[in-house]
Amino acid sequence: MLNLSGFRILIDCPLDLLAITIFSPVPCDVGIEAYGQNDQSSIQKKQKLERQMTPDDLVSAEPWYKTVKTLHLWEVSLIDIVLISNPMGLLGLPFLTQNPRFCAKIYMTEATAKIGQLMMEDLVSMHMEFRRLHGPEDSSFPWWTKNLDGEQVPSVLKNLVFGENGDDLGSWMRLYSLDDVKNCMKKVQDVKFAEEVCYNGTLIIKALSSGLDIGACNWLINGPNGSLSYVSDSIFVSHHSKNFDFHGLKGTDVMIYSGFSCLQSAEMTDSDCISTISENNDERLTASLLDNEESLGELEKLAFVCLCAAESADAGGSTLITITRVGIVLQLLELMSNSIESSSLKVPIFVISSVAEELLAYANTIPEWLCEQRQEKLISGEPSFDHLKFIKDKKIHLFPAIHSPNLITSWQEPCIVFAPHWSLRLGPSVQLLQHWRGDPKSLLVLEDGISSGLGLLPFRPIAMKILQCSFLSGIRLQKFPTLLSLLKPKIVLVPDVVNQRINLSTVKTKSILSYSENKMLSVGRIAENADVEIMAELATKLSWKKLRQRENFGIARLKGDFVMENGKHRLVSGLDQEGSSGKTRSLRHWGTVAPETLLDALMKMSVIGSIEHRRGENGAEGKSIIYITNPSGGMIETSEMGTAITTDDETVASKIFQAIDGILDGI
Repeated sequence: MLNLSGFRILIDCPLDLLAITIFSPVPCDVGIEAYGQNDQSSIQKKQKLERQMTPDDLVSAEPWYKTVKTLHLWEVSLIDIVLISNPMGLLGLPFLTQNPRFCAKIYMTEATAKIGQLMMEDLVSMHMEFRRLHGPEDSSFPWWTKNLDGEQVPSVLKNLVFGENGDDLGSWMRLYSLDDVKNCMKKVQDVKFAEEVCYNGTLIIKALSSGLDIGACNWLINGPNGSLSYVSDSIFVSHHSKNFDFHGLKGTDVMIYSGFSCLQSAEMTDSDCISTISENNDERLTASLLDNEESLGELEKLAFVCLCAAESADAGGSTLITITRVGIVLQLLELMSNSIESSSLKVPIFVISSVAEELLAYANTIPEWLCEQRQEKLISGEPSFDHLKFIKDKKIHLFPAIHSPNLITSWQEPCIVFAPHWSLRLGPSVQLLQHWRGDPKSLLVLEDGISSGLGLLPFRPIAMKILQCSFLSGIRLQKFPTLLSLLKPKIVLVPDVVNQRINLSTVKTKSILSYSENKMLSVGRIAENADVEIMAELATKLSWKKLRQRENFGIARLKGDFVMENGKHRLVSGLDQEGSSGKTRSLRHWGTVAPETLLDALMKMSVIGSIEHRRGENGAEGKSIIYITNPSGGMIETSEMGTAITTDDETVASKIFQAIDGILDGI
């Protein structure tokens, strides 16, 4: 949550989907007696004092969903702006928008809005399927938490439910409905990459591609007090979405980095950092960031998944792919189909999802959100992704649910199935995993992040081969100092857990600050004085007065309105120069009046007087009084608080005013 120029800005509102692994999937027919004591899983690496977890430890109830911590305590009416960086950051937003006091402006890219809405609809569809099988629950309180507070409950379950400090219980909520999703999306203002939108005439907001996935972005915010960039997990070179547009983030006053995927890489050494920063030429820095080593490594991982699936099919086993990242799924579908077509294998590919047909069709209609290679394919008359032709040739089959009649008639094994998993607790992957878990020839492909211990607990013993993939999901730790050297922000904000893993001492920036969860961090204003735009027509009418106390500094007086437009202070047209209407106005002065200097100026005007200095208490500086005796009486009293003039003679008062005007700067 940011507080910028008096506006509260929420960036992303995700769900903790890993937390629903505490629930038992449906159907779940594995009990303690079926749980293999000789299983070599990571679960057996628990401390000896803690008993081994079994499927019966999981919560057998309708799943609740864990939102952003303390979301239930937020006063949503105080949120002014919501910025969504990627589809996953959208999944928790309906919990906010269903509150009648929510009135914030929501910004996200068009692609994020479309893909995120489809993901939410798919989640609701799978949850409703769970309710049909398990039965609905009307309780407004998660009653099952009472059973997880005992001493015998495994600590991993307690931590997921209550948090390390026991304050996460309020984060659990019942899932929203399809109507909530639709009402949420009605409040969204979608934007294109690099499109500027103005909020309240004060903030200029722009989305720039992050390269993480289709439509994913970083944010650039310009306001009257400076510029701020928000950089989340980003990928420099992508084979499906637009590359990371880091050039648009150069030179901001404040940069907030929120990427946590870099923690998966090794720690930085001093030599790594120094060798990177020494290349201070922008072209060299850019080239080092855009090297294709990472992207080629990602293609090799995808090719390896295809190879493993082909080997399983050749041995008579099926493959279940539960990866949910849209870009990875699209590339895998393409590579898998091409691989099967070029081989002698005749293996059908099934995609089972309530939104599969709409999502795959949409992916071939959005070239502006894709990488250059995909755009060039579309220009040359080919589809952006090859899955389109395989769907037409009936080599890829799309079905909304596992119980679809057409799927039952088309089903054959071995096969390759793409199915969303939502932490292996909802959706078609649950039934398929139950079906194949005892087949050693079959393959399960998981994305890194799903615990093979808790995630697969309900399905053990499992004989399937398991391939857990770690795809690139952000900026590698070794490249972060190089990125900072290229962007040159004045102040950098880094998560404390990242700051502990990296040496940024050689990065040339004004300040590097670390922030942590649930702690407020205040960042001072970079620019002491804000810039003001004056229209040329108005500027030519101003009568500039050169100041005595500041050389080469001019000042003019005018009347009119001082407004904020498009994030900038402006003096709008139509303002009148002082005196243009023929009316006179009193001058304003500033500075300190020295009594001796003032008396000398008065004596040159034939005004005679004397000075009396009075000390304050305890020897402190007091006040000075000039007594006017000729041509008439009067008194001028000066102190730290100000200057007071007393006289009954208008001529004397006029001369005193002229003397002060000759000493002090004023307009």
